[in-house]
Amino acid sequence: MEYVIGVDIGTQSTKALLVDRNGAIVAGHSASYQPDTPKALWAEQWPSVWFDAVQECIARCVQAARERGIEASAIRAVCVSSLYGGSGIPVDNDIRPLHPCLIWMDRRATAQVEWVRENVDVDPLLAITGNGVDSYYGFTKMLWLRDNRPDVWASTRYFLPPNAYVIYLLTGEIAVDHSSAGNIGGVYDCARRDWSDVMLDMLGIPATMMPERLVESTEVVGTLLSQWTARLGLPAGTPIVAGGVDAAVATFAAGATRVGQHVAMIGTSMCWGYINQEVDARHGLVSMPYVFNGRRDMYVFGGAITAGASVTWYREQFCQAEIEAARALPHGDPHVLLEQAAAHVPPGSDGVTFLPYLMGERSPVWDAKASGAFVGLSLVHTRAHLYRAVLEGVAFALKHNIEAGRKGTQTLDDELIVVGGAAHSDLWMQIIADVTGYPVFTIEQEVEAAMGAALLAAIGAGLVSDETARRGWSKLIERARPNAACLAQYAERFEVYTGLYPALKPFMHKLR
Repeated sequence: MEYVIGVDIGTQSTKALLVDRNGAIVAGHSASYQPDTPKALWAEQWPSVWFDAVQECIARCVQAARERGIEASAIRAVCVSSLYGGSGIPVDNDIRPLHPCLIWMDRRATAQVEWVRENVDVDPLLAITGNGVDSYYGFTKMLWLRDNRPDVWASTRYFLPPNAYVIYLLTGEIAVDHSSAGNIGGVYDCARRDWSDVMLDMLGIPATMMPERLVESTEVVGTLLSQWTARLGLPAGTPIVAGGVDAAVATFAAGATRVGQHVAMIGTSMCWGYINQEVDARHGLVSMPYVFNGRRDMYVFGGAITAGASVTWYREQFCQAEIEAARALPHGDPHVLLEQAAAHVPPGSDGVTFLPYLMGERSPVWDAKASGAFVGLSLVHTRAHLYRAVLEGVAFALKHNIEAGRKGTQTLDDELIVVGGAAHSDLWMQIIADVTGYPVFTIEQEVEAAMGAALLAAIGAGLVSDETARRGWSKLIERARPNAACLAQYAERFEVYTGLYPALKPFMHKLR
């Protein structure tokens, strides 16, 4: 039997899976960490944190393989996917990091957004890149480094996405996959599948800072250097496959390979995306080449910055009683207690609505100064009401993006696939079905982007057929169907949700 390893570098952890050529999981490992947040709305990470986690996860998977009698030589390829790295890692001529990577969550580049809007013709930017102007995008974060870290800017040879940097360390080869390049926004020509010299000139970003080699997500970038054999347990020469942005890779893991399929990845953040062959930036979504058939298909997505992060924030700040009570229970999970209580709260949380804008907001709001809010509170409301309101608020954010996405595509499938940590929650899956109107399906195994990376590795190593690649390895199970009465009630509440932001926007900005 032949095997592959899929690695996904996430915002809060790195995960790796050892998978056989039929998609059966043999072993897995994860390593946790936290991004640095030195100031409000800042989020960054030194790449050594990621690389240490990648080494640990791969080594543990190889060790588990040997314990099962599997020789390391039977592992035919490794693929690395990663979080959206925003600016990417600025590296010098020796490919040494000069500054922490300003990741997707970072919103510090507000002045650079205004500069672009005032000094750059935005119409060609929208047309060429299929993306808009916001501090979410990597190109505005690059401009922040130019304006605020001139020493870093002067020494920067390349900006490398997290997966590209890790692959460079493993192989000595520099290449950027098309999904990561497109997700930078502002500097990538979607039609040509190449860097845009026109936009680079307009923005004042030297074209030499963009790595010359662009590759498909299924392409072998290089092979493992001998210096890593002892640490990882893999033989030198093991092929390393390019991978891509985790949201697109997780969508691929869910079996989405044709136009109209759509998947919501709900972890720390929420990314809802669909496959299309055209892009239109006017609807406020993000576009990049897809990780499968990327020369033809685009991955168009929108998302909330703090989805699972909103749940974690609420739990940590307000639910110490449930946290303590859960320690005495076999499962040890306070979310179980919170869900049990919230399940008795009626849809709509008895009038409470939550805006999940705890780090500003991405699409379709695109406002770094947006802030979170509970609206409709009264003395009758309990922690359970507010917990349910948080789940509903993220579901409303999901629907907000789906409604924007409908404007840019001819068709969406009649079912919604949800992957990520939210899929553990039966209550949340039902709320999402009732809010969006879609039957909700999840992946039977807890795999997501790491499984997608493993499948990309198998494709790159030539271990699977085209049919298997299109069908995928994951089995979907139905989790929830919309309840007609709840659907109507949530439709009314969604109007309240979408009306709250424009009404509160002036006050949110004053408070910032």
